[in-house]
Amino acid sequence: MNVYFSFIIPVFNRPNEIQELLNSMISLDYDKTYEIVIIEDGSSETSEDVIKEYRSRLNISYYKKLNTGPGDSRNYGMGKAKGNYFLILDSDVLLPPDYLNKVEDFLSINFVHCFGGPDDAHKDFSDLQKAISFSMTSYLTTGGIRGRKNTLGKFQPRSFNMGISKEAFETSKGFGNIHPGEDPDLTIRLWKLGYKTALIPNAKVFHKRRISWNKFYIQVNKFGLVRPILNLWHPETSKITYWFPTLFMVYTLFSIVATFVGYWYFLALCMLYFIVVFLSASINYNSLNIGIQSVIAVFVQFYGYGKGFLKSYYYIHLLKKVPEQQFKKLFFSK
Repeated sequence: MNVYFSFIIPVFNRPNEIQELLNSMISLDYDKTYEIVIIEDGSSETSEDVIKEYRSRLNISYYKKLNTGPGDSRNYGMGKAKGNYFLILDSDVLLPPDYLNKVEDFLSINFVHCFGGPDDAHKDFSDLQKAISFSMTSYLTTGGIRGRKNTLGKFQPRSFNMGISKEAFETSKGFGNIHPGEDPDLTIRLWKLGYKTALIPNAKVFHKRRISWNKFYIQVNKFGLVRPILNLWHPETSKITYWFPTLFMVYTLFSIVATFVGYWYFLALCMLYFIVVFLSASINYNSLNIGIQSVIAVFVQFYGYGKGFLKSYYYIHLLKKVPEQQFKKLFFSK
């Protein structure tokens, strides 16, 4: 299959991010034509003036629409795109120069209708961004499931760095109206339709994660809320590993209580784990400050996700509540 790439990028009130992303695209080392489709998802602070600066240097299509969420905005963009293979990005990523070549090289040998790539922290990112990136990508936390697992067929791409063929998009009807969680939901539906997915390990992006501690907590808490809903819709994908953050926080609470009655060694195991996190992050980034912040990030990640997962499981699986009614803020109206 000869591929013609269309980048699909929804944006909501983030013109500065789009500017940085487009700057990185100017440096792409790729000698074929490709298209950039930017979808303004009901923004009050639009990217229109920024995009005008780049029209002479990049092949950009720009659309404005009402706010219906990132999933529906991606669907809108793919419906307008001229390419036959869509590369979906978040607006807060930067591309390395060889990104398109890595994707094309992989697809020319192992063509799949949907792929995902890893994310990483750029050397110029803040210490907080690097710490959060570590917590979201390390084998010590997620086990590498967000972009380190080299599997063909059952890898779940994430929409900050994801590719899907026009055929697969049209067959599946694209993303649903849940957010977050729209990307694993689409992936699972693609599997059911007979399509395979894959990780392209070296097609990475630098993910800025426009984030503060509070925003990070809200993000991972929503991830936790979404997972029991996905397990309800797709029960065959349920895994015991989704319980790990909840179980870890329960164990941590238990170990703290146990310490007060003399059983200190339970808490010692928790402390040993966080020491390993600290050392790993500190060595990885050559920074003690990032190591300390990584420990905080891991704790926030486990607490936020675990709390959200337990809450959602209680309402969705035990009380049998309807997800769209119980957690209305997780769903966009089209």
